[in-house]
Amino acid sequence: MEELLPGIFHWTSFHEGIRQDVHSYYCTGVEPAFLLDPRVPDDGLGWFEAHERPAHSYLTNRHHYRHSDRFATQFGTSVWCHRDGLHAFTHGEQVRPFDHGDALPGGVLALKVAALCPEETAFLIPLHGGILALGDSVVRAGDRLAFVPDDLMGDDPAGVKRGLREALGNHVAAHAFDHLLLAHGEPWIGGGKMGLRAFLRGR
Repeated sequence: MEELLPGIFHWTSFHEGIRQDVHSYYCTGVEPAFLLDPRVPDDGLGWFEAHERPAHSYLTNRHHYRHSDRFATQFGTSVWCHRDGLHAFTHGEQVRPFDHGDALPGGVLALKVAALCPEETAFLIPLHGGILALGDSVVRAGDRLAFVPDDLMGDDPAGVKRGLREALGNHVAAHAFDHLLLAHGEPWIGGGKMGLRAFLRGR
């Protein structure tokens, strides 16, 4: 467990389904504390017993439910996904809907991405000059940002990329943030907005 910034924690875990490490986050810097795309860390749920209870789990898309049920069982954590992704939860998962543009508990703003799938969401966290959390819309390999491979973009990868550039470009223009939290790839602390802008412009 790594504290990236005061009250912002990050960890990686191996996702058996996609056979790679993925990234999760826990924020105690606002009230109430919340998780982003959580899996249980190697330290186990016991680590959270010594910290503020995670009241909410925010999903950037329906595929990132991950271990949200374990947090819900242990801590009563409420799980949230954009309503367009709720059709995926057919096995009794208790998931609350939000709409793009909503302000969620903790002052987290749900921003529309939607190009990869209708529910794809970026979360703007009002801490440390602004933090933008991204799910599958942008990934990081080493020091480089990228889109997911074309074979994960459906029948029109070029159209999906145009949609991603437009949606994310609008958020870069409209919102203040300095850091990126990525579900796939290491977080970018400091200069994240400039890095994202340069990537979207093809630099």
